[in-house]
Amino acid sequence: MLRVATRLSRRALSSAECRSSFFTISVGRESGIKHSIPGDFHKGVSIPTHSFSSFASGFTPLKHKPLESLIDVERAKLQTPEDLASIWDDFHIGRGHISASMKTKLYKLLEHRAADCRYFVIPVWKGSGYTTMFMQVQMPHIIFTGLEDYKARGTQASPYFTISHYKEFCETKDLVLIRGDVVFTSKLTDSEAKWLLETAQSFYLNDTRYKLVERFNKNTSEFEFKDVLRALDMPMM
Repeated sequence: MLRVATRLSRRALSSAECRSSFFTISVGRESGIKHSIPGDFHKGVSIPTHSFSSFASGFTPLKHKPLESLIDVERAKLQTPEDLASIWDDFHIGRGHISASMKTKLYKLLEHRAADCRYFVIPVWKGSGYTTMFMQVQMPHIIFTGLEDYKARGTQASPYFTISHYKEFCETKDLVLIRGDVVFTSKLTDSEAKWLLETAQSFYLNDTRYKLVERFNKNTSEFEFKDVLRALDMPMM
């Protein structure tokens, strides 16, 4: 399975002063973001009955947090790709955010496939069962909300978890920085969000898994949720 590993145990900068000069003040979690979600998905997941082909025009885009509001971009230019990825990961540890990085080639594949297939569902295991998350991709952002929340609130459902991709170094360092924000910690833990990020990447970057994403978006009548469970080695509930 192709997974873009999230680094969470990297070496720190040589001193606290060096780190604080590299990064600016961390900005808090986003909240109250509105987005649109399509209606009827597929057999196997019960949601309101609407035409799956009648997609909404897309969520109201997230207010993109500039990279320079998070790091000293000029100083970042002096780092090697490996050091920059390490510093990025170290900065986010313990701050309620998820960090990762990926090669430019993989990002471009993700971007290309996401433009063609914007929606998918991923179950997150919780205790003795799973909670199904609905994801909507509009690069450079990915938004996750609970399927049950959508059933109750429709397009007013709030996101649980958002992901932003930063492409500033994709050409010079072959590196795309990724930041995830857990909006509702009561709905999703940091470890669950980390798993969700990695799993979402795997469904878009792994050729075999991506066939399920294509089926979900293009051949809804043939999509079976049990195939997603099988791909994730989760039991049928």
